[in-house]
Amino acid sequence: MKPNKLTSTDSFSTQAVDAAIKIIVVLLMIGWCVEIIRPFILLITWGAIIAVALYPVTQFVSNKVKLTQGKASLLVTLVCLAVLLVPAVMFSGAIFSSSQEFIHALQEGNLQLPAPKESVADWPIIGEAVYKTWSNAVSNVKAFTVQHASEVKEVVLYLVGMIGGAGLTTLQFVLSIIIAGVFMTNAQACGAVFQRIAVRLAGSHGDEFASLSAATVRSVVQGVIGVAVIQAVLAGLGMALVGVPATGIWVVAVLILAIVQLPAILILGPIIAYVYTVESSTVATIFMIWSLFVGVSDSFLKPMLMGRGVDIPMLVILLGAIGGMLMSGLIGLFVGAVVLALGYKLLMAWLSHDDASDEAPDTRSADTQLAE
Repeated sequence: MKPNKLTSTDSFSTQAVDAAIKIIVVLLMIGWCVEIIRPFILLITWGAIIAVALYPVTQFVSNKVKLTQGKASLLVTLVCLAVLLVPAVMFSGAIFSSSQEFIHALQEGNLQLPAPKESVADWPIIGEAVYKTWSNAVSNVKAFTVQHASEVKEVVLYLVGMIGGAGLTTLQFVLSIIIAGVFMTNAQACGAVFQRIAVRLAGSHGDEFASLSAATVRSVVQGVIGVAVIQAVLAGLGMALVGVPATGIWVVAVLILAIVQLPAILILGPIIAYVYTVESSTVATIFMIWSLFVGVSDSFLKPMLMGRGVDIPMLVILLGAIGGMLMSGLIGLFVGAVVLALGYKLLMAWLSHDDASDEAPDTRSADTQLAE
């Protein structure tokens, strides 16, 4: 009997070691795969979000123009790339030429700044300091630059870094849109794979969670990012009409604030004050009314665009957007808001299902219940 016991023990040890080696190999393979695709995870995530949001548009184009799914996806992808790249190229060209002119004028001492109105001095707390500094800069730009050389250098370096970061973000968006086009072209296969994964993870509720995921992504994209884009465009239109310098930068700032659920007036307020110092009271008042309209437009745009009753608390969007931005930059601002909102809806659906199961009525007969 002892040899048999030893043989059994040895066999168990061999199987345990064999299982451990297999588990280690599988974990190493998974870790290796994750390391390989890690630089592309964010792009793939954003591409999937764009694909889910634009897939109804692709279906509409395919049905109306009588195109195949692949051709309709290609058309929508090209339109999205054009909408992104044309303004980006124009904006970057304008920024480059304006920067060259600004640096040249600053070096030659020929930079012309608008003189402040006397009403600037009446601003509370900072009025006198702003008026004095502004007046000194207008009277002698070269001396002002020399006196504040370190501050000017920091501002210039910050602007250069911001422009470089915007270029990198644009490239990331281009790659994400191309990935979204691939997803939309193979929408049926991708949908089937996602559904199988959802069923594998959530069992019988996988189909429900998969549908909820798609609905949440579309609602957040329309109700948060869509409203932010509309507010940024409207703000940019007003600033362009009154001739606000660096309008493109302020448009991006308004877009970011709108996505993180902060009021656009935080950017538009100082711009309104600036317009009052360089334009007539009538023009400045019209711009102020327009800016206030832009600031409150989300209150009626979100109910219109957040369809199908998907309601995301503002705090969830705020935390997702800010956390995503801190983690992955500007593109994380978009992905973070959508992913956290999706996680919130899935958590609420899971909790609601458990509550419904606990509160399910007992449909057994009274005799059966008494017998028990």
